Amino acid sequence: MIDDKKPAAPVHHVYDGIIEEDNHLPNWWLAILFGTIVFGFGYWLVYQTTEVLPNPVAAYKLDAAAEAKLHPETAPMTNDALVALVDDPALVAAGKESYATTCVACHRQNGEGLVGPNLTDAVWIHGGKPTDIHAAISNGFPEKGMPPWGKTLGPTKVRAITAFVLTLKGKNLPGKEPQGQPE
Repeated sequence: MIDDKKPAAPVHHVYDGIIEEDNHLPNWWLAILFGTIVFGFGYWLVYQTTEVLPNPVAAYKLDAAAEAKLHPETAPMTNDALVALVDDPALVAAGKESYATTCVACHRQNGEGLVGPNLTDAVWIHGGKPTDIHAAISNGFPEKGMPPWGKTLGPTKVRAITAFVLTLKGKNLPGKEPQGQPE
């Protein structure tokens, strides 16, 4: 039964002998709630609206780009990252040197093709995107006579050769007839 004592808080509802009181939430709980709301608003204002500081995704991209410059062999393989390598003349020169020792026998000095396909036209057998070119150099096509150069040369030289091949692309030098699909 209902006790005749006065409840600590006003009674809101009584059902089957159960008293539902209207108790206030503890102050520490309310402080955490309102603090979280204020923090969330401030976070939204600083990172999303005014962009005073870079948001976490942008900060990660900046960190990844800085890491890629310090350790290019561990940088992610993206088309943009590989195209950016073309802007480094020292890397392209190193790629040309490696190309001269490993690729000239099949693709000729300027990439016009001999046994291997022409690398200067807009037609590519296995794709002409920078990531496709990098994968072709790394993994090769043993069934077609191209060895996988990735383990032999290492990631730095493969990236350098990719940068050099990207400089050849689009020159349309006369040589071996086009093979594959237009890019």
